[in-house]
Amino acid sequence: MKLTVLVPTYRRPAHLVRCLRSLEQQSRAADQVLVVARDSDAESQQLLERRLFRLPLEVVTVAVPGQVAALNAGLDRVKGEVVAITDDDAEPHADWLSRIEQHFESDPGLAGLGGRDFLRDGHVYRDSAVVGKIQWFGRHIGNHHQGVGPARYVDVLKGANMSYRMSAIGALRFDTRLLGAGAQVHNDMSFSLRLRRSGLRILYDPEVAVEHFSAERFDDDGRVFKSAEAVRNKAHNETVAILDYLPSRRWGVYLAWAILVGHRALPGAVQCVRLSMTGRYAWSALKPVIIGRFLGVRTVLTSRASPDSANAGGNDAALNRADSQFVAMR
Repeated sequence: MKLTVLVPTYRRPAHLVRCLRSLEQQSRAADQVLVVARDSDAESQQLLERRLFRLPLEVVTVAVPGQVAALNAGLDRVKGEVVAITDDDAEPHADWLSRIEQHFESDPGLAGLGGRDFLRDGHVYRDSAVVGKIQWFGRHIGNHHQGVGPARYVDVLKGANMSYRMSAIGALRFDTRLLGAGAQVHNDMSFSLRLRRSGLRILYDPEVAVEHFSAERFDDDGRVFKSAEAVRNKAHNETVAILDYLPSRRWGVYLAWAILVGHRALPGAVQCVRLSMTGRYAWSALKPVIIGRFLGVRTVLTSRASPDSANAGGNDAALNRADSQFVAMR
């Protein structure tokens, strides 16, 4: 089995060096390492041109801003049977690729695999047994950085630590309907849920681990400050991912929960009250959250009404073809 590692990067050369050094130390070496860099990111481009790393390294350059374009450009260059995706601010454990290979070789029907990303941001996180699940009404439970226990099937993988069998994803690509010019939050959720909706299996194993240093993002969706536009984009992207996954009869329940209650990152009215009681001001986020939710509804409805205008990431036909081919291979 050949393994390709895919790393999108933007303006974080010091973190990228640490990531690539960790790939040099893998107990099972990568067969191909793709680093996707923006054409305007001169510092990262110069670093990669110096060929400092003992890796089968290939550099892919993109002009379109955002992680979606970078990931899709990388997927188009994958030569391995499995692609292992991580962030430039992550440091995979030495047995990362070895464990990934073991899972995919032992289970020919496995489409995707993720694991724990140990957040190194100064906070202490409690362990969690529930990871990467979508509840029946659409609420997303992440907790990938807190996951403990045995390997188990999930609905969603996290972008810092996710791997896919190329024969399972086929022509499917990350969703270009998603908003934002940087991280384009929830592109990983959208991709995972399209596979899950097709019935393919995704596994989470906490032992498939990376260190995650949560470096600064160079767009409106910063680690500390998030603009109203970033909140709106995040709400839009989450709504698109969830509505694409849920049966339409549950859309009303999801939207009612999302606007009235919501969660800490995208608060609805109830969460705004709760957060205000703890001394955190959240009301300024409510308007962009509501706007983003309704923009997400419009995006999904427009895509379904005009399938010819749907992007590669939202192309259900591509996913169905990949699914049928993968099932036939099993």
